[in-house]
Amino acid sequence: MSGDLFAGDATNASPLIPAATVLLLRELDGVVEVLMLRKNRGQAFGGMWVFPGGRVEEGDGPPGAGEEVAARHAAEREALEETGLVLADAELAPFSHWVPPPETPKRFSTWFFVAPLPEGATDVVIDGGEIGDHVWTTPQAALDRHRAGDSELAPPTWITLWDLARHGTVDAVLDAARRRALPRYATRIGEIDGALVTLWEPDAGYATAPTALDTPGPRHRLHMRRDGWMLEIEDHPDPHS
Repeated sequence: MSGDLFAGDATNASPLIPAATVLLLRELDGVVEVLMLRKNRGQAFGGMWVFPGGRVEEGDGPPGAGEEVAARHAAEREALEETGLVLADAELAPFSHWVPPPETPKRFSTWFFVAPLPEGATDVVIDGGEIGDHVWTTPQAALDRHRAGDSELAPPTWITLWDLARHGTVDAVLDAARRRALPRYATRIGEIDGALVTLWEPDAGYATAPTALDTPGPRHRLHMRRDGWMLEIEDHPDPHS
């Protein structure tokens, strides 16, 4: 379970709150698009563009179900509540799992799922309460808007968009998600030249964050620079920099 991702920080880390989000995908004129929602300000992630989702609630999944099963049910429920779309359980594929740094005051253990837009789905309906706007966008266009300063993204959202942008079809995204081992991101934070850096294993500086980020070795980090975020990952240069 996700609680062991920061086993060494157990005495200092705040409790993990199970949560889920879902990447709803469609193809329009041969181009993959993902549904994104803008959270209204005054709440968690207020003002940011996110994917449909929220915390796991009592009743999500059968009694005694594990966290991933409960998160799957939460993803379906949140999609319905935030978009009006009904998802089929069999269509959801685990995409990634994220845990914030131990020092974060409120930490969510978030399961990301991916699913195709259901056939015959009606228009997206948002409530205007928690969600202020929505857009179908290509992952690259969303990254470009962020780089231009026209939107706010959290690091997990940015990385997810970067990952989606590497696939040309919805089927390719789903196939990759189902074939690979689930990526797990237990985030640590450092700083380089005044810019925040988020790190994940197997980055050589991961265990030393926030200080010795110049440790020689592999890289798996996101530089959150003012002139544009940049992913640095060994043997996989960032195509969007």
